[in-house]
This record gives sequence, structure tokens and C-alpha cells, in this order.
Amino acid sequence: MSFSLHPQLVADCHVLGHYQHCHVLLQRNAAVPWFIIVPETKETEFLLLDMALQMEVLSLASQLRHFMSKQLAIEKTNMATIGNIVPQIHMHVIGRSEQDACWPLPVWGHLNQQAVYADDSLAGFTQILCNEYGLMR
Repeated sequence: MSFSLHPQLVADCHVLGHYQHCHVLLQRNAAVPWFIIVPETKETEFLLLDMALQMEVLSLASQLRHFMSKQLAIEKTNMATIGNIVPQIHMHVIGRSEQDACWPLPVWGHLNQQAVYADDSLAGFTQILCNEYGLMR
């Protein structure tokens, strides 16, 4: 199966790497830590994935949650697989804290602040995800 990331995801995110059957992206807006997991599939809904791929996505989401907790002192993690605009299935894994830009509101429609990841922060995140969590470049 030939697989490519949806152009909107590529435009909105830094592509960090991949795991077995999933790609890991980081939303370009650094106002909140916002990862996106994209499983390699033609399915468009999470609940239509076979159980093994569902478990891989959830395991990866758990690892990203651990990373955010340990590296960024994130207190809460939100997850969603909305996909109304980008039809390619993807799971949002968003770190939230009471100090973030739109707490306690959802990020969709309320994240008005813009921030950019410094190159060294982006490289550091990627290196930690590779070394400690098995991300492949």
C-alpha cells in the first residue's frame, strides 16, 4: 500500500518520525503541545481500524502523554479523532494545563495565541522521542 500524509497535515505540522505503522507529527503552533498520530491506513475512522492498529495508536498516544508529562510538566491530556476537515484518520494528542493559552476551553476555536518552536527545542523533542520512546526518523 502506498501511503502519504495528507497535505494539510504536512502544512500544519512538523513531521517528527514514525513508529511501526504510525507517523508522529507536532502541530506547528507551540502555544500548546499538540501531537498528531497518523496510522498508515486507508480507513477514515478510528473505530474501523483493526484491533492491532487501534492498540498501536493508543499505545503511542500513551507514550506521547508520558513524554509530555515528563518533559513539559503537562497535567492533562486530551485526545480526539475528529477528521471533519482532513479526511485521513489522525489522532490529536494535546497536552493541557491550567496555564495554557485557552484553558479550560477546548483548543478548537479558542487557541488564538501563536508561538513557534525553536529549532533546538524541536530537535531536542525528536531526539528524546527517538532515544527513549523508539521513534524512527
